[in-house]
Amino acid sequence: MKKLRVGFLSTAGIGRKNWKSIFHSGNCVVSAVASRDLEKSRKFIDECQRQFKFEQPPVALGSYEELLASDLVDAVYIPLPTALRKSLVIRAAENGKRVLCEKPCAVDSATLDEMISACRKHRVQFMDGVMFMHSPRLAKVREILDDDKSVGAVRRISSSFSFYSGEEFFRGNIRVNGALEPTGCLGDLGWYSIRFALWTLGWRLPHTVTARILASSEALPDRPPAPVDFSAELFFDGGVSFEFYCSFIAGHQQWVHVSGQKGWLYLPDFIHPNNSYEPAFEVNRQIVTVSGPVKCPPGADSSVQGHATAHDALMWRNFADQIASGKLNDDWPLWSAKTQKVTDACFEAARQGRPVKL
Repeated sequence: MKKLRVGFLSTAGIGRKNWKSIFHSGNCVVSAVASRDLEKSRKFIDECQRQFKFEQPPVALGSYEELLASDLVDAVYIPLPTALRKSLVIRAAENGKRVLCEKPCAVDSATLDEMISACRKHRVQFMDGVMFMHSPRLAKVREILDDDKSVGAVRRISSSFSFYSGEEFFRGNIRVNGALEPTGCLGDLGWYSIRFALWTLGWRLPHTVTARILASSEALPDRPPAPVDFSAELFFDGGVSFEFYCSFIAGHQQWVHVSGQKGWLYLPDFIHPNNSYEPAFEVNRQIVTVSGPVKCPPGADSSVQGHATAHDALMWRNFADQIASGKLNDDWPLWSAKTQKVTDACFEAARQGRPVKL
């Protein structure tokens, strides 16, 4: 079987996780890695190959332009800072490369619209890297949300996603650099909560958004601040509301709670399942487990991702299958566009200190 050949635009740390996911996908390979420093590309490939070895080692390249023009690459994975993505996505599309882009996809909706339009114009697939959207657990959650008896009509959604990585994170991580990642924790973490809420509500958009930047990173001469502690409340037609909290200064949590007229549904681990082999959730105090075709091996860590049935491997498998079909999936870029639009509204409401109407 011909496998999708993926080129990595940068040696960012999250690429190591995606290398592993691609390795376990069964229908993708990493064929090239590009950095502005050729030695960094070589080192990245050597280190990743030691853990998850592709039969044909990826080619190391010393510029992004080389990778975008390479005949060895069918699709590009773009984990570069948000502020740098627009031109690379457009050039990838012009060169016929499919695009899997990390989130937040762009600095704002207008920019993302240009990126998606370029992909559509050149008939290449666009998708963002929200892995939980490819989990089999989500199908079971949808089944229960739609059964009209377990939860009933949704009234309220609440979610939190946060982590604290120590002071070194605030000194050197790009996610606290407002020039590279303007929305900070909102774009990096809040994106997931917003995505889950929009998915739950059938992709309806809120009519009003309120939000607050609770804390920002330190402003330095060469580094504008970015939000590191953020909260928002969103209001939808029919009296439905959604509130979320995201933070780089609070301990790790990644939960979502859906309250309905007849009951409730709770995922304590909606982004990275505590058990990636058999992800579970709670409905009205009853545990629902989604059993996969493979059980966790004895002695293995069930929370580790990257095995063949984990949602990160499924994301790449679905991406490659879609490309192999010869058809474009129009839902994936639409989901990105709607998530970006709501993220923009939250950021605007927080900066202006007043509600924003959509």
